[in-house]
Amino acid sequence: MDKRILIGIVLCWMACEKQVETVVHQGYALGTSYGVQYAPIDRSYEEVQKGIDSLFYIINASLSTYLPASVISKINRGDSLVTVDEHFQKVYAQANEMWTITNGYFDPTIGAWVNAYGFGPDKALVSINKQQRDSLMEITGWKKIQLTSDYRVRKKKPEIYIDFNALAKGYTVDVIADYLSQLGSQHHLVEIGGEIVAKGKSPKSGEAWKIGIDSPNEKAERSLQSILAISNEALATSGNYRKFRIDEITGEKYVHSINPLIGKPVRSKVLSVSVKAPNCMMADAYATVLMVMPFVESKALIESNNGLAAYWILSSDGGQLEEVFSSRW
Repeated sequence: MDKRILIGIVLCWMACEKQVETVVHQGYALGTSYGVQYAPIDRSYEEVQKGIDSLFYIINASLSTYLPASVISKINRGDSLVTVDEHFQKVYAQANEMWTITNGYFDPTIGAWVNAYGFGPDKALVSINKQQRDSLMEITGWKKIQLTSDYRVRKKKPEIYIDFNALAKGYTVDVIADYLSQLGSQHHLVEIGGEIVAKGKSPKSGEAWKIGIDSPNEKAERSLQSILAISNEALATSGNYRKFRIDEITGEKYVHSINPLIGKPVRSKVLSVSVKAPNCMMADAYATVLMVMPFVESKALIESNNGLAAYWILSSDGGQLEEVFSSRW
């Protein structure tokens, strides 16, 4: 699923009686906004910002499909000699694990199908004939990619296109959160485009960090569906907020996701999924794939892993919203 959709999650900076100084860094990176806040540490604001900027630069140079000179862009152009860095290796390993665990529903090569079907909030799905489908099948499929022992990517077809968008933001959140911990921070929150790592407590309240999850609706203004408290864990939300379609006969809301196993779009009542996990790259990946997998299978997948919890917002009959929680949410 294309994670460049509008992520339906916002941070709730909750006020309280006792105000404690909080250091805040905000900006724009990885094609979205980011926010970092933490209790004061023995480092200057400028030093921390320089470190954050450096990490964004390094990860972009590895994983950004928008930078022609990045490692992944070179690989996508068919360069079989480029040696991948440690960031690429870690994200590749997580992608490989997710592909295996989800029986192929998580597939970073699915972008060609998204483009072919013309996915978009106001676009009708393009019909694809058998010849086109067969051609796309030839250049998609995670099993057609291999990372060699000398850290080069081998593809069965040079046209195969890799996109780690479903992992990169979450991974970057983890890297920045680890950086803050290395500087001595015990209480911080890192957020990039709605993907979050929370450590310790909010300096303002002295309690767990409060996070708001958007309600999927067709209105322009934002409203919260839920507020939760998190500490020492990661959270990611994937959704098609305000990009769903409505069945003219039943009034039922639905979204289209591509089933990478058959290369066809499927209708889904899942409007959004939020996942809590030990790290943000994992939360990011699961939140993405749970939008694609059949709901019954996705719920069973979450319940089978003691380190995961999930919260679904579904469209029920008549277009009403239904909330479903995993047992550990």
